[in-house]
Amino acid sequence: MTQLTGIVLAGGRSRRMGGGDKALADLGGRPMIAHVVARLGCARAISANGDPARLAALGLPVLADSLPGWPGPLAGVLAGMDWAAARGIARIVTAPADTPFFPPDLAARLAAAPPPVALASHDGRDHPAFAAWDTGLADDLRAALGAGQRRMIDWMETHGARRVAFGGDDPFFNVNTQGDLDRARLRLAGQSPAAPVL
Repeated sequence: MTQLTGIVLAGGRSRRMGGGDKALADLGGRPMIAHVVARLGCARAISANGDPARLAALGLPVLADSLPGWPGPLAGVLAGMDWAAARGIARIVTAPADTPFFPPDLAARLAAAPPPVALASHDGRDHPAFAAWDTGLADDLRAALGAGQRRMIDWMETHGARRVAFGGDDPFFNVNTQGDLDRARLRLAGQSPAAPVL
């Protein structure tokens, strides 16, 4: 089986951005999600709900949640697991579509961690959306979601999640608001805003 493939998690509803699709927000002349796809390196699919045509320019399959009611990022992980397992892929690595500055060696370092689940951490804080997952866990995850599980870290811990520590200046910064997007644009331009742009 293939060792690893990347899934970009883009299933959020962008409530704090006032709706719309923050993954497509312009960042340095291209959609923010394009930065994530490029940085992940091994991205082969996007987990996203809604009209897949809006992401067609990225040239990757778009995977909708198989469960109703927007059950959260774990449902996106499950969609990625199912898609990958059907193609003989043993492990996926995930990264959110609103995080354009994560370490470029993220996938390689998570892949090197012991299975079945490994997640990124920074300064003692867990970042469970950045993780490597064995696709053989799909049925267990499906059952957990059906039973109401929603917190990523709680489900990961039931499988002995390993943590991989990353350094750097806020490597897992994510864009939730317009102010965050302004900060991301400054950061991309080579500046380093330590506080929100006023």
